[in-house]
Amino acid sequence: MTRGSAIPETISLHVPFRVVKRGGRKEMQLPDGATPSRRTDNTLVKALARAFRWKRMLESGEFASISELAKKEGIAFTYMARVLRLTLLAPDIVEAILDGRQRPEVTLARVLEPFPVEWMSQGAAFEPYHEHS
Repeated sequence: MTRGSAIPETISLHVPFRVVKRGGRKEMQLPDGATPSRRTDNTLVKALARAFRWKRMLESGEFASISELAKKEGIAFTYMARVLRLTLLAPDIVEAILDGRQRPEVTLARVLEPFPVEWMSQGAAFEPYHEHS
């Protein structure tokens, strides 16, 4: 801006991003190469906690079956069975979700879909962001 000028200079900034749904919320997805911030998906974390809690309850013998536990918890058997599958996720994927390092497309709806139970095969579907330190 020059002295005495009433018109400020204009600077245009172009930031490429796209809006994606994540856990029922809309979120900006950064372009490739941009460092993502950590963002814990509370819906996913809660589902993981429930899954491991239910697994512990079943393994302890407190409940004889998933049906019995689902009835006690007031949850549909099919939903409980799908959530319990989260206990089959590879430890590094669970850790990434708890740390908020999962990719934006890794949502509760996505992880409740069928996925391979072999840990090595899960990477392609749920590979977390790789942070550069």
